[in-house]
Amino acid sequence: MTLLALGINHKTAPVSLRERVSFAPDTLGHALHSLLQQPLVQGGVLLSTCNRTELYLSVEEEGNRREQLIRWLCEYHQLNPEDVCKSLYWHEDNAAVSHLMRVASGLDSLVLGEPQILGQVKKAFADSQREHSLSGDLERLFQKSFTVAKRVRTETEIGASAVSVAFAACTLARQIFESLGDVSVLLVGAGETIELVARHLSEHRVKRMVIANRTRERAQLLADEVGAEVIALAELDSRLPTADIVISSTASTLPIIGKGMMERTMKARRNQPMLMVDIAVPRDIEPEVGKLPNIYLYSVDDLQAIIQHNLAQRQAAAVQAESIVQQESVEFMAWLRAQAAVETIRDYRSQADQLREEMTARALAAIQNGGDVEAVVQELTHRLTNRLIHAPTKSLQQAARDGDLDRLQILRDSLGLN
Repeated sequence: MTLLALGINHKTAPVSLRERVSFAPDTLGHALHSLLQQPLVQGGVLLSTCNRTELYLSVEEEGNRREQLIRWLCEYHQLNPEDVCKSLYWHEDNAAVSHLMRVASGLDSLVLGEPQILGQVKKAFADSQREHSLSGDLERLFQKSFTVAKRVRTETEIGASAVSVAFAACTLARQIFESLGDVSVLLVGAGETIELVARHLSEHRVKRMVIANRTRERAQLLADEVGAEVIALAELDSRLPTADIVISSTASTLPIIGKGMMERTMKARRNQPMLMVDIAVPRDIEPEVGKLPNIYLYSVDDLQAIIQHNLAQRQAAAVQAESIVQQESVEFMAWLRAQAAVETIRDYRSQADQLREEMTARALAAIQNGGDVEAVVQELTHRLTNRLIHAPTKSLQQAARDGDLDRLQILRDSLGLN
């Protein structure tokens, strides 16, 4: 069995490709079932966020796995492999283990050390549990990665400062507007990222905050916490003109704010400037909106410069965290290799127990039939010894005949002869 990690992220692919390779939440179950139907695949987890889409797999060792899995990914999303392959990365065994640990610990994130990714990894794991798509090795790997991420948070300062995509969006807003206390904010969506944005903005006492979401109940919980108003997505067109800042992050597969809608909005606003931050993948706001006068549109990729500015204090902690990941990945691979012997040991013990039971039954029968006890015991030990050493003896003889001294030495060690 081999562990694999296959995917793209913000380092290897632009948002225009990442949004085409992402898995919408309502398609994850179907995707996992389709993935497990592929030859050689024994278990799988799909991690799909705004910054990455990754497949974590346990597969059988034989076969052309790379071409097969890339073909599945491209066919599932109806993509040309040539458009995807140059952005894909591929990790096996130890490299796959350390990659997942780095991802869960925030060491591979757009924002170094951001904590949201751990929750996203846990959700991907829970989705796979629900769909019964986990193998034993894969389940143990994810549980270990959660432990490593907790250790990194506890033993290093990787999460000491508030740096995240949500924080970067709020930083951008503060850079453009002198005081957030004078602006109205419209948040589209009510997921984890928007929750963080809302809390950041609430701390800066924005003039008014409105949350638009498909499900009012979920948005209302957040609104009650931060003192916001809740509206339905259908009300966006009429409420956009009142917003100075729009920050959007939904799970929609298609843009929900288009150029025509924003042309009407800007006419109603008399072209007063508007900041729009689209942190969704796939994008919520059509890119053409950014070409309209007095609209300043930023995507997740545009936040990179702001994020980089806040990373300096986390670099030293990252070195320490990388050391933890390296240590833990080596230990996990040692455990995994040890598991390969478990089945063999179990079979060997079962064979020995079966032989013991067979010989014991034969000896007891002989005694019950009037046989001399001492003679029966002598015969029992003689037969048992011969049967137990038969297979190892043949292996020793074959190694000697082949002149395979290394194998002969291994056999001697395994039999305790050295």
